[in-house]
Amino acid sequence: MSWSDRRQILAGLAAVGLLAGCGFQPAYAPGQSGDSLRGQILPKAASNKQSFIFVDRIEDRLGRNDAAPYQLNYSMNLSSEGLAKTPSNSTYRYHLKGRLTYSVVDRNTNEVLTSGMVRNFTGYSAIGTTVATRASQTDARERLMILMADEVVSRLYATAPSWLP
Repeated sequence: MSWSDRRQILAGLAAVGLLAGCGFQPAYAPGQSGDSLRGQILPKAASNKQSFIFVDRIEDRLGRNDAAPYQLNYSMNLSSEGLAKTPSNSTYRYHLKGRLTYSVVDRNTNEVLTSGMVRNFTGYSAIGTTVATRASQTDARERLMILMADEVVSRLYATAPSWLP
């Protein structure tokens, strides 16, 4: 074993010790927030294709339960801007930005338990046929919705201990 390998092992062991000392708890461990959120949140109904993809991903990660005690409300805004332009002003690459605000509401009392905002982006190419560009744009929108849904779920896992009973 070389010296560099030993240093990496020692650094890894030190990191584990530091995490244990700071009160780190894995979210997916039995009885933790990842386990206790399963089937507890019902997302607001989807109104378009982007929100359908978002809701589908949320339900994939947290489960679907029509009788869930909490509701996830959300509002999203998407925008697109051209990035790579030619001297003739043709755009070859687009930057798709998304901003999503969310809140978790108790369905019995309508009390807002937690809220926040996530932002993310993807890009797509506009080189090729109209069909290829449209397919790239559709794929970028789907990827953006999945990225934002995953970020919302991560934030819910992180904040759940403060608002779950």
